[in-house]
Amino acid sequence: MPPTGQSSAHWGTFRVELSPDGERVVAARPFPNDPDAAPAIGNVASGQHHRSRIARPAVRRRWLRNGPGPDARRGAPDDEYVELDWDDALDLVAGELARVRDTHGNSAIYGGSYGWGSAGRFHHAQSQLHRFLNAIGGYTSSVNDYSRGASLVLLPHLIGRDGMAELRSRPPSWAQLAEHTDLFLSFGGLRRSNSWVVPGGADRHTGSERARLAAASTHLVSLSAQRDDVLDELGAQWIGVRPGTDAALIFALIHTLVVEGLADDDFLRTHTAGAERVRAYVRGESDGTPKTPEWAAPLTGVTASTIRALARRAAAGRTLINVTYSLQRHRGGEQAVFAALTLAAFLGQIGLPGGGFSHGYGSMGDYGNGFEQVPLPTFPQGRNPVAEFIPCARISDLLLHPGARIPYDGGTLTLPDIRLAYWAGGNPFHHHQDLRRLERAFARLDTLIVHEFHWTPTARHADIVLPAANPLEREDIAAGPGDARLRAMPRVVAPRGQAREEFWIYDRLARRLGTDVAEGLDSRQWLERIYEQWRESPGSPQVPPFADFWEAQGTPLPQVPYADGAFARFRADPLAHPLATPTGRIELFSEILHRFGLPDVAGHAVWRPASDADPAFDLELLCTQPSHRLHSQLDMGAASQSTKVAGREPIRLHPADAAARGLLAGDVARVRSAQGTLLAGVVVTDALLPGVVQMHTGAWFDPSAPEIADCVNGNVNVLTRDVGTSTLTQASNGARVRVRVERYDGPVPPVRAYEPPVFAAT
Repeated sequence: MPPTGQSSAHWGTFRVELSPDGERVVAARPFPNDPDAAPAIGNVASGQHHRSRIARPAVRRRWLRNGPGPDARRGAPDDEYVELDWDDALDLVAGELARVRDTHGNSAIYGGSYGWGSAGRFHHAQSQLHRFLNAIGGYTSSVNDYSRGASLVLLPHLIGRDGMAELRSRPPSWAQLAEHTDLFLSFGGLRRSNSWVVPGGADRHTGSERARLAAASTHLVSLSAQRDDVLDELGAQWIGVRPGTDAALIFALIHTLVVEGLADDDFLRTHTAGAERVRAYVRGESDGTPKTPEWAAPLTGVTASTIRALARRAAAGRTLINVTYSLQRHRGGEQAVFAALTLAAFLGQIGLPGGGFSHGYGSMGDYGNGFEQVPLPTFPQGRNPVAEFIPCARISDLLLHPGARIPYDGGTLTLPDIRLAYWAGGNPFHHHQDLRRLERAFARLDTLIVHEFHWTPTARHADIVLPAANPLEREDIAAGPGDARLRAMPRVVAPRGQAREEFWIYDRLARRLGTDVAEGLDSRQWLERIYEQWRESPGSPQVPPFADFWEAQGTPLPQVPYADGAFARFRADPLAHPLATPTGRIELFSEILHRFGLPDVAGHAVWRPASDADPAFDLELLCTQPSHRLHSQLDMGAASQSTKVAGREPIRLHPADAAARGLLAGDVARVRSAQGTLLAGVVVTDALLPGVVQMHTGAWFDPSAPEIADCVNGNVNVLTRDVGTSTLTQASNGARVRVRVERYDGPVPPVRAYEPPVFAAT
């Protein structure tokens, strides 16, 4: 038998098969007891030894020759790099950090680590980078995330931060749905591929199993522009809703509840604040427009009779209202979440088992698993002495407009003057919007330092690139929220070339800068320390000592079902268990939001039509998470590549839209928006509403043929708008964009995104 090992990623745990000499990964396979393993496992072997792996530290030749400073050619496809030995590379990094710190202050350093780099509890890229930067005096940081940035700012005003925590950790569970729920309305669908992803990974993927059990007794309704936004085997009813109109549909549902006397007036009186303001709004008393089903029908594409029937059914039994993360990732996206919470309150079932409001089904694989979350080992980051921060989706604004003031959460932020960005564990050329604008922003930096496994688009924009050992090349431990097992991640193969653990890199840099992050321990000793500190802390589960845990390659974690879901105590006695809001109740009208006086967010949820309507762009593009990779990870891998069409990321069109443009399956199309252009391979399907097209995010940015398209590999974020969802939240606007699609008959350029750069002598 060939040697084997095990490892974990955010998309699951898997077995690794090695060559007879133990030096190469030849296959990665799911464990047999995983009932719904993620296809992304198929990227592991092909990605491990891909030509895009970074073998040695490298420095951009122009930066090495000219020194730090803005450079409009940063990221040019023909930019050359010079490989150095580690001592020389670390001396350059330490010297540049010292220069920026001493000349401009620590606020001129941006610590850009946006999670997802590794499922490990110790080799967690964000924790490692932040601990190092804190040790050298701090950095300008980011808050919130791209996934649910609007909700993270909005919902604490409505349900308090404690309510927000309950909504994430104790939502109505699949088991409660199976026992109690008559109707489950999910705005944004219940996407199967998202159920494979859990922060920290999952021992087994059981979300689909639980969903099938719930579907046996619960009527599931997917409200989405895509019919296949839900597992086929659930037998869900599909109601096609035009993108961006969910709030309009929800207000029409509330209108029906109000005018037909179906709203729960007792709950609204005792547990909410501002319900009368909402009543006046849906009746049209405050703005002259009653939000009737007839008003909503032409906006949403859902008939008035369907809306009324849905409202009546929701009021007739136990109903759960769910809204996916994706619905708040567009201009004004807060309103869908605000409106959905309002609908749940008018139904009066918040805090009941299997009823009320949820925000995460169809977005995360651990959502609704029904188990108490066990604290897990963590690597301490220390304290950041620098106060400056930005919402993470405003990175281009930060770099392009130092000194500017932007509104945020009722106040203003002054953008510091960033001279150096240090990026590890993330790929902004996947997550961020309007990539050409992002390129202009990175061009203003003095220096960009990046840790990476592969020559990703972000690495190709860096001045100094340090090769990091990947999860198969180091030791760690992994588990996700509510997981059944804490798992060992032994080193499976030796690091590629001269790649090093990030802990090793930061230790050497810290010594050069006169500080200490290692505390005299190596990475194995740190791994044992965080495990033992966790094991001995109050409230931790009974687990074996580290040596026994490591020998067994893991240990079970308790899976204790929570009896009371989110808001159960508040529902039972809102006076004894108030929410952390000004009124102690659910704020359907927030006086605080009202007093902010913002032009695009009111005290209660409102309907705001799309602000990007342009007849030149006649299709609505949905930008969704991929099925065969996580974000942009291992896009060059076999599983991800198996989904490509015409050698690049596919675009799905309805048959009527394809025929009107002379497009057939397998053709190459050029997709245009007001921001940029890309090439994509055509897929024709009736699983979409007419007028709607869809692409996955995460194709590696390839600007190698700008005369043809801004990205010839199909990265959707050359198309999306880099504006905040609102002046309240300043969150990501990347879930949808207006586009034009046309047949492309010119010479089709090769995809060069996965090629390493040109290397030159000094």
